[in-house]
Formats: sequence, C-alpha cells, structure tokens
Amino acid sequence: MSVEKKYLKTKNICKVTFHLPAGGAGGAETAFLVGEFNDWAMHTLPMKRLKDGSFKLTIDLPGGTTYQFRYLLDDDRWENDWSADSYCYSEYGNCENSVVDV
Repeated sequence: MSVEKKYLKTKNICKVTFHLPAGGAGGAETAFLVGEFNDWAMHTLPMKRLKDGSFKLTIDLPGGTTYQFRYLLDDDRWENDWSADSYCYSEYGNCENSVVDV
C-alpha cells in the first residue's frame, strides 16, 4: 500500500495517488476510496483495478490539510492503508482510520 504526493507549483493543490497492492486487496473485484475528502460517500471514488489485481486512484486535494480515509473492498470489507501518514480512532466503530497529510 502506498500514498504518493505531488505538489503543484502554481496552486495549493496536491495530486495524491492511492495504491492498494494485490496482496492488500485480498482478491477483491472492486475498491473504492472513501474519506473526509468526499464526505465518506462510499461509491463516488472508484479505484481502477490493474492487471496484477492491485488498485490505483489519483485525486487532487487542497494542501495544508489532513484527511481520514479507508478503502472499501467489494462493498463489504474495509481496509486501511498501512503506509498512511498516521492513524486515528474512528468515532463510528472500534477501528482506526488512515490519515493522509497534504
């Protein structure tokens, strides 16, 4: 799992690429990126499934902010990104959310 950041020179925007490797996806057919940046809407950010079974998605996020997020796999399984910048306790369950700091 990885989160790659590329900051734009002319705008306060960071292009963030979220990558969920095949091993982390556990054979999932679908993956969605869900987080504060999309108001936790479960199906608005589908990730592209690659030939090797991994998933990838790049989104633009305003700089100077932190966002909680998770991956939703096959509409029934939640997964964190274990290379996230940090983690925080979720107020909606006995789990942690991944955090990306841009």
